[in-house]
Amino acid sequence: MNNILKGCSSPKFLGRINWFCLVFFFIVFSKTASAQTITSSARSLVERVIPSHASHFEVEELTSKSGKDEFEIESKNDKIVLRGSSGVAVASALYHYLTEYAHCQVTWNGTNLALPAKLPVVPNKISKATVYNFRYNFNYCTFSYSMSWWNWERWQKEIDWMALHGINMPLAITGEEYTWLEVYKDMGFKEDDLKDFFSGPAYFGWFWMGNLDGWGGPLPISWMESHKTLQQQIVKRERELGMKPVLPAFTGHVPAAFKKKFPKAQLKATNWTNGFGDTYILDSQDPMFAEIGKKFLDKQTKLYGTDHLYSADTFNENEPPTDEPEYLSKLSARIYDGMNQADPDAVWVMQGWLFYSDRKFWKAPQIEALLKAVPDDKMILLDLAAEIEPVWKRTGAFYGKPWIWNMLNNFGGNVNLFGRMEGVAKGPAEAWNDPNKKRLEGIGLTMEAIEQNPVIYELTMDHTWRTTPIDLDDWLKKYARNRYGKDDPDLNQAWQILRKTVYNGKEIRDGAESIVTGRPTLDSTTIWTRTKLNYAPEELLPAWDLFVKSAKSGSKTDGFRYDLVDVSRQVLANYALVLHKKWVAAFKKGGKTAFKKHSKEFIDLINDMDALLATRKDFLLGPWIADARKWGNNAEEKALYEQNARDLITLWGDANSPLHEYSNRQWSGLLSDFYRPRWEKFFLMLNNSHETGKGPDFGAFEKTISQWEWKWVNEQKSFPITEKGSSLDTAVKLHTKYRQQISNDYKK
Repeated sequence: MNNILKGCSSPKFLGRINWFCLVFFFIVFSKTASAQTITSSARSLVERVIPSHASHFEVEELTSKSGKDEFEIESKNDKIVLRGSSGVAVASALYHYLTEYAHCQVTWNGTNLALPAKLPVVPNKISKATVYNFRYNFNYCTFSYSMSWWNWERWQKEIDWMALHGINMPLAITGEEYTWLEVYKDMGFKEDDLKDFFSGPAYFGWFWMGNLDGWGGPLPISWMESHKTLQQQIVKRERELGMKPVLPAFTGHVPAAFKKKFPKAQLKATNWTNGFGDTYILDSQDPMFAEIGKKFLDKQTKLYGTDHLYSADTFNENEPPTDEPEYLSKLSARIYDGMNQADPDAVWVMQGWLFYSDRKFWKAPQIEALLKAVPDDKMILLDLAAEIEPVWKRTGAFYGKPWIWNMLNNFGGNVNLFGRMEGVAKGPAEAWNDPNKKRLEGIGLTMEAIEQNPVIYELTMDHTWRTTPIDLDDWLKKYARNRYGKDDPDLNQAWQILRKTVYNGKEIRDGAESIVTGRPTLDSTTIWTRTKLNYAPEELLPAWDLFVKSAKSGSKTDGFRYDLVDVSRQVLANYALVLHKKWVAAFKKGGKTAFKKHSKEFIDLINDMDALLATRKDFLLGPWIADARKWGNNAEEKALYEQNARDLITLWGDANSPLHEYSNRQWSGLLSDFYRPRWEKFFLMLNNSHETGKGPDFGAFEKTISQWEWKWVNEQKSFPITEKGSSLDTAVKLHTKYRQQISNDYKK
């Protein structure tokens, strides 16, 4: 670099030649700065992930031949050299080394980083390149069902996880409320005008999508300010690693106060039909639409920067006023125009959920009209649940737009073992090799909630660096070896059972819930507690046996303990339905003794599940509530955030909410403090009906219990935030207690 400067300053290079020197210097300096950013950010990640072994790794920049991410790994001078075209590529190289050579694993639910003192040598240079420009992550709902209360420490871990798994295009909508606060203040709105607009933190996903206003609020200014800072930290780290965050854009959702301030504005009232009031959408034909869209993006760019990718979803679970293609085409064009006016390089990223959730409305002419109004290179479509229903196959691969194959898998954050393992192992590769794929340019994860079923997410992101289907026989062996720290034939066999049972992906859309978490009923299922399984429950028992056998022999990794608890939990959750049928039958026959016996067994099962789940932090209610309260600066704010946290996972809305139990969780603390008392009240009502000879009044109970639930939502109480007891001992104990009994009952 000094030689370049010296040459440029010599007399014979003065005048016009100096211009070329400066340009050359700028290019060299920019490339050097870029390389330094890649290597420094990647080296910092290595130090965070494996601090005790970071000195054994060297990080270097790699120039991509394809324009897409590439990485190399080789052993050189007693070091493991990681080369990548971006920080994400280097992190992917690290994870490839950790999983393929060091037999390690990093997941939300169990991590194995037991590296040997002397690291395994890479015998020959490894080179990998991805065919996917985009590796997307998150759903609007993820930010509510899982991430409502995250701080920067938790976000750092997630960003590192994303980089290790090759993700370079995360949705980044934290802090959006602060942007809107600033925009509306500039437009003359007062704090009082907005108090019924911003929702509580647990409901941002649906507030941002225009489904509800104000619920769970009023939102304190302190929250908005703290999360402005948090978003700045998030996008800064993501960009340092080479990710391109997708930021929000304006789709027309405005405060109700807009009517008074701008009486001539063209507003449309719309309703999500889930027990919430109307929200208001500014018609895209109104001249203010583009003006507000520009104000928002200008303000957002000043706060958080931009990579020119903007998420905007029209009519999320709300039907347009007409299915006329011309109307939909003009609407789409105006939304894009609003982005383009603020940012000529804007690219619209659209969740394709509406094409799946409302397929009766969104037929080929409507979808084509909505999409074709935007230039092909200015829109990216997310096939949001491609593993369930590949919308790309019925839309001519989205009519020429670039699109991303995504796996959704989890709805509402429900706790269950579930996934379409065979489909996920084949789906992305089959799509890539299909001649009708048109412009498939990415893969991704769009789950409503995370921190469950880690195997399915590991499997999906393994496609980043390949275009061939995954052989599950080999892949599951490697997964188990990395997760459990050893090659265990029993656990390999257990995973083959899990593959054919909980992960077979047949018949049902998403994982079944347990009757335990449903509002008490004599039925075997309720509206948001669907108990139908995609396998015969007795077929899961041999996997439980094998996990317990390994527990007795000393398997102790973090991932093993989590899986042992989760498989045990699933067996007991399934068995609850058998006990439910027993006490229902006894009640209907009028057998008081049998009813008391079987209803007590049902309550005992809930207690045992609670004790089991208490041994893992992953399954505790306490951290969810404690993390919510930490954001409060005073008693009032802490109470508000706790109310949000309690409500979302129980009633979802008010006492009459039609969404109650949608986000149910099998968590220790919730089982003992909410589900069990609710069932006990139901059993008391049924027992009283036996004593009086009068039939039970289920309608009256429904009203009473919903009020009790609403009272629970508004209580304040702390729950344990650390594990209690041994996962190994508790699972073995429950296996001894229940295994034979469950088997006998399934044979009846």
